[in-house]
Amino acid sequence: VTYSLIGGMPTCIIGSTGPVLAFSTVLYNMSKSLDVPFLTFNAWVSVWLFAYTLIAGFFDITRYVRLATRFTDEIFALLIVSIFVMDAIGDPFSDVGILHFLNPDHKSHDGKQEDDPDYSYISTGFLSVILGLGTTWLVFFFRGFKYSPFFCSDGIRTSIHDFAVTLSVVVWTLVKELIFPHVETEGLKVPDEFEPTFACCDSSCKTFFPDDCEDQAEAAGTRSWLVDFGDLNGKGWVPIMAAGPAILAFVLVYLDNGITWHLINHKSHNLKHGEAYNYDLCLSGFFNFVNGILGLPWLVATTVPCIIHLNALAEKDRDGNFLEVQETRLTLFFSHLMVGLSILVLNVLKLLPLPVLYGVFLFMGLSSLPNIQFWQRFLMFFQQPSKYNKTVYVEHMEKKRVHLYTVLQICFFALVFLVQNIKAVAIIFPLMTLLCIPARLFFLPRFFEGWELLLLDGEDERIEEWMEAKEQSVRMYEESKNLTNMEASSDDDDDDSN
Repeated sequence: VTYSLIGGMPTCIIGSTGPVLAFSTVLYNMSKSLDVPFLTFNAWVSVWLFAYTLIAGFFDITRYVRLATRFTDEIFALLIVSIFVMDAIGDPFSDVGILHFLNPDHKSHDGKQEDDPDYSYISTGFLSVILGLGTTWLVFFFRGFKYSPFFCSDGIRTSIHDFAVTLSVVVWTLVKELIFPHVETEGLKVPDEFEPTFACCDSSCKTFFPDDCEDQAEAAGTRSWLVDFGDLNGKGWVPIMAAGPAILAFVLVYLDNGITWHLINHKSHNLKHGEAYNYDLCLSGFFNFVNGILGLPWLVATTVPCIIHLNALAEKDRDGNFLEVQETRLTLFFSHLMVGLSILVLNVLKLLPLPVLYGVFLFMGLSSLPNIQFWQRFLMFFQQPSKYNKTVYVEHMEKKRVHLYTVLQICFFALVFLVQNIKAVAIIFPLMTLLCIPARLFFLPRFFEGWELLLLDGEDERIEEWMEAKEQSVRMYEESKNLTNMEASSDDDDDDSN
């Protein structure tokens, strides 16, 4: 809510992302190895992170993110989309996703068979899959009404399109509650009261209930709202040591924000408001500093929600080209205000089946794919060449050159993806993403001509300039050729007359 009022680029939505969650997991593992409370260690990293963002904003270090081209932007965008899709369907690196409900050993089935003899994990699993995939399908179905001939006015069709997610969630929640009331599915985990969720085994709050005190009937209380910066377990050097991982945290926040801002502010989107990279980076550092004090996740510009928000505010033609964008702070303000007010209806939120929410995540990931050129070029491997989309690089480049570029991009994406998901080296994955920028600037020119790279990931204005220059060159060549032919014909006539 605060960002919607004072943020420099309110078209962007801030929240916690998959890479931020992955890095938080790395920090948690580090705190365990250091024998220091995670929240305290995270808070000190947040302090250093805020300092780094202030320095970066003062010295305009965000100008370097403008060196990122579509090559880097879309590797990162596809990374975020892959996290949404995998977490919705079934992440092979964790137990998150609707397909994991089919696993009898999944934690959602723990103790259910003993408590209810009629409980069937197979019924729960299949219903979860139906709810999740059904939610995704129905969202796309409702969104298809915008350009359909159904209903009596554009207003009704547009409303169904705009509220497709809400309608789908309500429909499939009612399906679960009214048609399958006896099949138990995992619900949204919501606390009974608005309070910290870390339950303590005793008054010292050093241990977590119930994991660290399974024989205890109830928790002694919850942790304080504010993190204790002095709870270092006797290791006074930890605040200084936290400066190291904070550098990697800064790289992650810098890239997560910068690349998302770069994607949203692309010239093809016709935004008029302007950029505020340095200002918003400092705001991001401050917000994360406050969240570190409160023991909350860090917030950055979220790629997929930002793209969905931008598309929702945009007026497009039938080909998907942006005509104009209604740039406003109101959508961001009211959406986050309603999220905050949801604490007043916690009992209603408990009715939402978790598989339905997974279906929403799957929609968010899949709906972002058509806007990613990297994905469109990947699909070209499986398409008939004569059926390729008529893009500028398809029309002017050899197909094998386009495929070579896509293969190299896949290699860099796979490298970043693997590093992010391998725990032993996960802490360096922000650096791997950062290295995509110099790789594009210095490595790819060894394989491609400058004009090829321009067509593949250049700015639209420069591509148009190249096209005009090429057309002018062709015209000049044809005129020169015609003139030469005319002169040759004239010489032949003179010879014949002689």
